[in-house]
Amino acid sequence: MVVTETTGTKSARQDKVSIEIPPANSRPALATSVDPSLLDLLIVLARRGRDLLAGTIAAAALAAIVSYLLPNRFTATTVILPPQQNTSPGATLLGQLGSASPLASLASGSFGLKNPNDLQVAMLKSRTVEDALIDRFNLMALYREQRRSDARKDFEKVTDLENGLKDGLIRISVTDKDPTRAAEMANAYVDEFKKFSATIAVTEASQRRLFFEQQLVQAKENLADAEEALKRTQQKSGLIQLDGQARAVIESVAQLRGQVAAKEVQIRAMHQFAAEQNPDLQLAQQELAGLQSEVARMGAGSGSSPGDFLMPKGSVPQAGLDYVRKLRDVKYTETIFELLAKQFEIAKIDEARQGSVVQLVDKAIPPDKKSSPNRLLIIVGSTIAGFVLAVAWILFSEALRFARKDPRQRERLNALARTFGHA
Repeated sequence: MVVTETTGTKSARQDKVSIEIPPANSRPALATSVDPSLLDLLIVLARRGRDLLAGTIAAAALAAIVSYLLPNRFTATTVILPPQQNTSPGATLLGQLGSASPLASLASGSFGLKNPNDLQVAMLKSRTVEDALIDRFNLMALYREQRRSDARKDFEKVTDLENGLKDGLIRISVTDKDPTRAAEMANAYVDEFKKFSATIAVTEASQRRLFFEQQLVQAKENLADAEEALKRTQQKSGLIQLDGQARAVIESVAQLRGQVAAKEVQIRAMHQFAAEQNPDLQLAQQELAGLQSEVARMGAGSGSSPGDFLMPKGSVPQAGLDYVRKLRDVKYTETIFELLAKQFEIAKIDEARQGSVVQLVDKAIPPDKKSSPNRLLIIVGSTIAGFVLAVAWILFSEALRFARKDPRQRERLNALARTFGHA
């Protein structure tokens, strides 16, 4: 619409003034439909600065109260050195025994483990060790648990086992409210682990020592039975000793057959860890074949009776044949016993050289400084979180307030409220 106004003067001049009135529908949109800018948000936060400050202070105060109510916890650490998988010196010692020790190649066998530290850590985490500590310190009552499995989980939460990849050491850390009890639990962890590991063979020397110990017990029983049988034969026949030739032949054949039996024991032991293509196993089998052929040449093969050997039977009185057989059994079992005893002693030396299952590097002591809680970190973190939440709440409340002024937005809010009300 255009409005024109005319005015008259003495000079008969006409002035025209035009005024344009825009239509009603062309007015600017309401400010509520315009997206808020960063400046608008800052203005809102500045206007409600008291609320923002109050929320931040409240979060900081609450965090301070909670952090000072939390009990102090102390962490004690003990450091151990696991067994080292070194080359066994048993092979060197056995090499010095010469032909008297047909089990020499067994000492150089390898039962080595690829990751010994991982094995030790797994054993430290075993249920047997954890249950021993639970009973020792009465942790079910300390953690207020009714079931042992729950107490075990609580104990695992306060225990940390670190496998040092660089230095090869294992660090055991235990956290508790009492610093003295934390140190005692860390040291007891090592003690219980030593008791547990002593019952199983872990290292190469331990495995060899356990195997030869079992064989030695059986050989000792066989020797005792043979000596008792010889004693009964002497009492029955009245024969006390033989001539020098017969005794020399008997001892030679007995030692030879004893070496055959010991070599068979060696091969059985090697079959536990070596394949058929193992050169040590093949060498042992060749040595066994050579010994068996020598025994067969002397007329005392494995299938013959103990008294059959290369010796004219006429040189031994008929009444002493039983004595010869029993003496042969004694010499045979005695040779096996001596060879196994040497192997057992060598395995014990190797096991002692490798040291105990674990060696204590640093014993845990009561810590003089708490490990948690970090009250300053809790207060600072909670203050920042409270500030962020207060900002979010202020912006949300302002957005909700502006939305209620808009009829369409208010209708949507009412519909949402009705939906939640029905739910």
